[in-house]
Amino acid sequence: MPDDRLIVAMDVPNVLDGLALAEKLGDRVGFYKIGLGMLTGGGLALANELKQDHGKRIFLDMKFFDIGATVEAAVRGVAQFDLDFLTVHGDPHVVRAAKEGAGASDMKILAVTILTSLERDDLDASCIKSGSVAGLVQERAGIALRNGADGVICSPHEAALIRKMPEAEGRLIVTPGVRPVGAGLGDQKRVMTPAQAIANGADHVVVGRPIWQAADPQQAAENILTELRSPQALSPNF
Repeated sequence: MPDDRLIVAMDVPNVLDGLALAEKLGDRVGFYKIGLGMLTGGGLALANELKQDHGKRIFLDMKFFDIGATVEAAVRGVAQFDLDFLTVHGDPHVVRAAKEGAGASDMKILAVTILTSLERDDLDASCIKSGSVAGLVQERAGIALRNGADGVICSPHEAALIRKMPEAEGRLIVTPGVRPVGAGLGDQKRVMTPAQAIANGADHVVVGRPIWQAADPQQAAENILTELRSPQALSPNF
């Protein structure tokens, strides 16, 4: 059985490239994230094929944000595909609408707190209220969880803070912004290694470019899986 704590972000241009990556990774990887960048490249078709024909788990990273009725309708449409995770923004009305749309499906609604590519200066430029990034992430996580989110998306830096919250008991924490030792940061700013993220309370880590841009993607994934089983990962920081 693959270790589904690793979710591979399939940030590739189209369905053919996505299927080729999944073939390279084989049985070592059982969970994939498909995001907005793949939407016009057949992302939904790829999600369905990987789920139905290859038995993979799928995290659809759409980050829905709109009026409640629109979010509810969009989530209801996605729920018919029997996918595993779906992201929405963590605003209370969005989370409540998404849960209504998900209905009796098994699809988990994950609330985005603050993107891992953003720092305080970026929030200032967007007129987001003052306060530390960690504090705002924790506040938004609490709001989303109290409004029914099945889990939250946050950077590894905030995972330990959220894991300590009473609202987080039994809920999922999924962390992008994860980079193995020696990997470039790309457009991420609040990053940690896979082992650090798990030690901080994450249930799943999302890794993209360090795997699919590697000369040997399967070996890159295997290195991360080995790190997830390391002593550091097994020593909680929360």
